[in-house]
Amino acid sequence: MRKTKIICTIGPTSESEETIRELIQAGMNVSRHNFSHDTHANHRMKMERVRKIAEEQGKTVAILLDTKGPEIRTHDFKDAPVQLEEGNFIEIHTKEEILGDATKFSLTYNKLAEDVEVGSRILIDDGLIALEVVSVELVSGVIKAKILNSGTVSNHKGINLPGIKTQLPALTEKDLEDLAFGVEMGVDIVAASFIRKADDVLAIRKVLRNLGADDIFLMSKIENQEGVDNVEEIVKYSDGVMVARGDMGVEIPLEQVPGIQKKIIELCNLAGKPVVTATQMLESMVRFPRPTRAEVSDVANAILDGTDCIMLSGETANGKYPVEAVKTMVKISEDVEGRIKHDKVLNKLMMSHASSVPMAISLASVTTAYELGASAIISATVSGSTAKNVSRFRPECPILAITPSKNVARKLSVYWGVYPIVAELYESTDEMIDSTAEIAKKKGFVKDGELVVITAGLPINFVGSTNMIKVHLIGDVLLQGKRTHETKQVVSGVIKKAINFKMADEKISDGDILVVNALTDDYLNIIHKTAGVIVETNQVTPEISVEAMKHDIPVIAEALEAMSVLTEGTLVTIDGKRSLVINGRTVLKS
Repeated sequence: MRKTKIICTIGPTSESEETIRELIQAGMNVSRHNFSHDTHANHRMKMERVRKIAEEQGKTVAILLDTKGPEIRTHDFKDAPVQLEEGNFIEIHTKEEILGDATKFSLTYNKLAEDVEVGSRILIDDGLIALEVVSVELVSGVIKAKILNSGTVSNHKGINLPGIKTQLPALTEKDLEDLAFGVEMGVDIVAASFIRKADDVLAIRKVLRNLGADDIFLMSKIENQEGVDNVEEIVKYSDGVMVARGDMGVEIPLEQVPGIQKKIIELCNLAGKPVVTATQMLESMVRFPRPTRAEVSDVANAILDGTDCIMLSGETANGKYPVEAVKTMVKISEDVEGRIKHDKVLNKLMMSHASSVPMAISLASVTTAYELGASAIISATVSGSTAKNVSRFRPECPILAITPSKNVARKLSVYWGVYPIVAELYESTDEMIDSTAEIAKKKGFVKDGELVVITAGLPINFVGSTNMIKVHLIGDVLLQGKRTHETKQVVSGVIKKAINFKMADEKISDGDILVVNALTDDYLNIIHKTAGVIVETNQVTPEISVEAMKHDIPVIAEALEAMSVLTEGTLVTIDGKRSLVINGRTVLKS
């Protein structure tokens, strides 16, 4: 069951109702809406479609607004595109807008002359053209630069400034308008572009608070050297972080990006903050139906490093195979997650958590689930904090977050291993335990006879009160006894009760479950026919026990009142490992 979350960018090739429906069915957890492109009207249409279709399918899909951010771009050129020749010099006008040509151009940032110095590099169009500053006129704001390589430049191309600290604001006027629109639309997550320091995060939080939306999940995108230098304080003040490798790979030497990615993922894991790995993960699938081997390895290694989410950009926004790209990510995730050494991951993460009752309970739920082989951890949560705390310890089993809030459920969509489920508030602890266990069973996460670990707060429905942990057995358990020998067998069969060997010999057929008061050597010649034996007392002879062991037949002794509790001819399941008798046929892991 996949635990890594998938973010899909919705664009021209994926905005139809049919494709959105297929993306959700394929495994999309979060829809990303890139506000560097398109109008508010079109974004409204796409967001409403995602919400409507997710509701129809009974799925929880979060909506992420990705801000354009404080970008620097060229102004217009007279006869675009313009050819720039290596070795020539060019003027960059920062304080006035001019029509560009091969000798001069202007750009959208008026303080660039204050930020650069002689020797600084300026990159145009994702680094396709590199310039080196040779002189700076602060009064006029004109920068003279040498063209380091030939290429063509046209209108509104992006500018990157590797290693240069700028005075750009955290938010532009467009960003402020987009955030107000996002709050109106009820977006769940804001991914803030070009975050350079903690003050940028706090400035955006202030804007959201003033808009009455301080509960929006704020994800900081690390895209340049200044952001990398300040990443620890950025992680501290953010709800999550995105490793945005596109601009990062232009601003920072490419060979450093993999190491930076690993560092950011580790910092977020230790802080318990979700982290997204983004950009060019399956880039070839924009054009082709299959990824390259290198791309598969890239996705796999991000998961092994500990990323919570993997993101598709052009693959789903503009690509020919958006649904196939999601299905490919699902396959990679499911395979790689099966190779994660959860005990080693847990040992590392448990050393970093802050000491508190909720955190201690969350850690205990993960270690208990691991030791007992539980099939799920069920978190009854009002605010989502319980499920978030459990997620940070990366349990091997899924985390079911049962919450009364759709908003909370959607925000949990970026947390590793968390499956949010919306349900009504509970009035008592017993109701909460029984109801959440039944929900887990109905949703197909667990089966009768399996163990779950339930964690919640008492009194129930209070925010931040996680203080309870309970191991709960799913389903209709009829009896529990003691196994006579080591076995992990799980068998199902029809009950046949006998008061002596003669009756047993007459009634038993291959694959039946024999129920007796005592299991003596008389039964040596027929025990091999049974799927399992249930004994009401502790009277099991050593010889019959050895015979059962030889055929790997589970024998449950001391199953008190088995002869009266169990009904002739009914179908039951014996869990040999836990010495349980469960009503009906139950498929358990042996």
